[in-house]
Amino acid sequence: MQSMNPRRLLTTLALLLSGCAGPQQSYPSLAKRPIESAPVADPAAPPAPVAADAALSAEITRYVGQANMGRDAFDAAYARADKAVKSAAGASVSSDSWVAAQVAISALEAARNDSVSALASLDTLFVQRSNAVADGKERGGLTDIDAARSATLAMVDQQNDRIDAMKARLPQP
Repeated sequence: MQSMNPRRLLTTLALLLSGCAGPQQSYPSLAKRPIESAPVADPAAPPAPVAADAALSAEITRYVGQANMGRDAFDAAYARADKAVKSAAGASVSSDSWVAAQVAISALEAARNDSVSALASLDTLFVQRSNAVADGKERGGLTDIDAARSATLAMVDQQNDRIDAMKARLPQP
């Protein structure tokens, strides 16, 4: 083993200690500042929702009716598609029954176009109304649109789930 050279030790120690030496700096106090003791104001209560005007209510009703027409068309097409998919159970990909089931599923997806279109229209209406309310051009109606949007979204999600479950029952290429 090599012995430690005292000169190197002293030089290293001097360099390390020189980092501690320097001008005295003043750091900010960690004591509580006056602003931290100030009372916190209660947030203002949000304004009560304003009901939709007659024109907006009519537009919402029209979109909800469109979504319901899509739901009815979907339910009618679902029965036909379900029958076709049951007939294709165990069939090979590209067989006649498999192709017929795929066509029935496509018709099912097309049958829900009214529901999907109504959801898109309600989304657009919500954004437009939100902007108009924020700009002070309109008042209220957002809760009415949002309720219709939520119900229509739930309907479309359920339709998506039913289509996905149906597709899962068929062999995939």
